[in-house]
Amino acid sequence: MIVCHDIHKQFGGFRAVDGVSLTIPDGAITGLIGPNGAGKSTLFNVIAGVHKATAGRITMAGEDITGLPPHALFARGVLRTFQVAHEFPTMSVLENLMMVPGGQSGETLWNTWVHRRRIAREEDELRARALDVLAFLELGAMRDVLAGNLSGGQKKLLEIGRTMMVDARIVFLDEVGAGVNRTLLRTIGEAIVRLNRERGYTFCVIEHDMDFIARLCDSVIVMAQGRILAEGRPAEIVRNERVIEAYLGTGLKNKVVAADIAEAMIGGAAS
Repeated sequence: MIVCHDIHKQFGGFRAVDGVSLTIPDGAITGLIGPNGAGKSTLFNVIAGVHKATAGRITMAGEDITGLPPHALFARGVLRTFQVAHEFPTMSVLENLMMVPGGQSGETLWNTWVHRRRIAREEDELRARALDVLAFLELGAMRDVLAGNLSGGQKKLLEIGRTMMVDARIVFLDEVGAGVNRTLLRTIGEAIVRLNRERGYTFCVIEHDMDFIARLCDSVIVMAQGRILAEGRPAEIVRNERVIEAYLGTGLKNKVVAADIAEAMIGGAAS
């Protein structure tokens, strides 16, 4: 789905992304992990058009998308969520979903005067679609609640719901579990898996919760200091000595701790 070829992103003299080449397979859930400051979110921003790469090339299904702005990528089905949810707080949950699709007839002043029936028909269709999304995400009871009054986890679910209002091909989720309680995190994980299996969504997920990553992802890419450190299955990554060193530092004690964490993660993923 997405291939990055030798991507660089510099801010002045700081190399936030330093020669990253990676592949995100079509139809997969890929994890992107690494210590704070590894360059993960910057790489997401480059792929999603928020930042322009200093050098390198990005292709999507073989098409060069390097440097395209976010709205152009949105039209191609590339969506990105953020660490902090970007809801419209004074609009209802239902309204937050209905405003997502672009090119609505009601956006044009002329149409509001002469094409009121068309606008009403489109809004009825959008409302029905939004209600289906809320039912899918188990948020139906919150439809009329102001989005700003949702919990952190519910806002993350709403962000996933907004990706469902358009024909998403790949969704980049940035720390979807940050500040979310374990019950809602499980609901979020189940929604991601269902969207992947039932609707063919491709996902790339940044997350620090390694148990969540192990349960969710087909493969994991590890970044450190702006570069790719390792790639592999979750069970391989949690035992990789270079990954352990990047997260915990060197030393026998840290390796023992990492081994205990790996066994707990792998056991939890298997269950």
